[in-house]
Formats: sequence, C-alpha cells, structure tokens
Amino acid sequence: MRGKWAAGIEPRNFNWVYRGRLAVSERPGGSTLVHRRVRRDEELLWLKHQGFTRIISILPVMQNLSAYGEHGLSASHYALRQGPDQQNALVVVYEDLHRSLSGTDVVLLHGDEVSDRLLGLVAGYLVWTGRVTSPTTAITMTERLFRRSIGTEGRSLLAELGSAAS
Repeated sequence: MRGKWAAGIEPRNFNWVYRGRLAVSERPGGSTLVHRRVRRDEELLWLKHQGFTRIISILPVMQNLSAYGEHGLSASHYALRQGPDQQNALVVVYEDLHRSLSGTDVVLLHGDEVSDRLLGLVAGYLVWTGRVTSPTTAITMTERLFRRSIGTEGRSLLAELGSAAS
C-alpha cells in the first residue's frame, strides 16, 4: 500500500481521554448500518500505527474480535445492557480499563457510535478511579472533552454506578 492511505485512516469521532493512553471512537469501520470491512481495516491499520495495543468494545454483540486479532490488537467485549446486572458489568469494564492502563497498553474504547452511553461510561470511569470525586464534575469534564452534552442515558449509567464508584 502506498500514498496517503499507507498508514490507514483515523476512526470517526476519535478523541483522546488520556492522550497517548486511552481514546474513544465509534466502531472501526463505522456503525452497524454503514459498516464497511475495507474502512475497518484502514482504521485498524491507523490504530496500530498510532501505538494502540488493545480495544475494549461495548457493542451489544461482538462482531469484530477476529479482525482485531488479525491486526495484532488484543480485545475485550462487554455487552452493556440495561438491567439488574448492568452495575456489575460496569465494574468489570472499569477493572479491565484499569488493568490495561496500569500496564503499557494504549486502549481504544468504542461503541457502535460515540453515544451518550459511551460518554456516560467515560465519566463513570473518571469517578470510579477517583481522578474526579464528583459525578457532576465528571460529566462536565467529559462534555467539554467531547464538545457535546451527555443525555439522560449517559447520566443514568453514571448514576447507576452508585456505591461501586470507590
């Protein structure tokens, strides 16, 4: 491959949470309705060239796990579904993120799109790690970082973290 595509293309709605360590984007290749394998491969190539080593997905169904492995990226999948087990699932995601970031991994966290749910997960992680003590501050910081408001679904996900945020 030659030219400007040799290093791949940046995933859509890519944004660093912790520069050089944790980023968020929509699903490599695009969301479900517009997902393209060629684009996914180009975006995974870009991620690899940027030093990413791990992908954590919160898609309802994991469809790209083998593609991530083919590009030399380790991956985990956590289907965050509303319901009685969601709080436990959040903690498992946060623990995985914490382990990955405590080591040398550079992590991409993604959903089908950069949704309220994904942003609520990011804000919750800030509280869960203790880097931010107030959920309100975490929401404000996340909204500024992503230049958009977090709706009720993201806020409720953060609120559900409840006593696990310590």
